[in-house]
Amino acid sequence: MTTATTARSRRTLRLAGAGALTFALVATGTAAATAQGGAKGVSKSGACSASSTWKLKAKPDNAKVSIEFQVDSNVVGQTWAVSIKDNGTSVFAGTAKTVGPSGSFSVNKLTANRAGADSVVATAKNAATGETCRGAVTLP
Repeated sequence: MTTATTARSRRTLRLAGAGALTFALVATGTAAATAQGGAKGVSKSGACSASSTWKLKAKPDNAKVSIEFQVDSNVVGQTWAVSIKDNGTSVFAGTAKTVGPSGSFSVNKLTANRAGADSVVATAKNAATGETCRGAVTLP
């Protein structure tokens, strides 16, 4: 074997190895994203009835639906009555308290993925001021 042939063989092996490694990394990354609920979700935000704001997210997560509802009032220590429904089925009903430093709260729920599109509605009412927040998203 000549020196030129040996150099070409090594270069070919290095390129083949690099290609195989790249393929393995891409395949692993794709599988990991799918396993972690890497499918696309939906998100909306808006204003509440006074000065607070809300944000509602829903995304597929391992054959379930991950829901996050956040309210930001910029006031620490407020108590809010919170309700989250998925296709009319209650997945959360309770209270949440705004915490520092931002004066916000988040409610995170993992629920069954019901047949068809998931229509998620979240509401929050401030116990002291009566301010209300309502958000809705549809996850196809």
